Amino acid sequence: MIIQNKRIVVSILFVLISFVCAAQTGDDPPPPGPPSGYGLPIDGGVLLGVCVGLFYGVKKLLFKNNNS
Repeated sequence: MIIQNKRIVVSILFVLISFVCAAQTGDDPPPPGPPSGYGLPIDGGVLLGVCVGLFYGVKKLLFKNNNS
């Protein structure tokens, strides 16, 4: 490898390593927040989806039994 190329590679590595070292500040992360609750509420969208699914399943079963 030519000396010129070695200097370029070493310079690039030096710059990249300096960025990595600068990114590592010694600060501790902030403490976690208080717990947000014990569960997610089931809103109307989930209940609507379950009702539509039940309706679709019952409809498929009824029409399957009628055609047989």
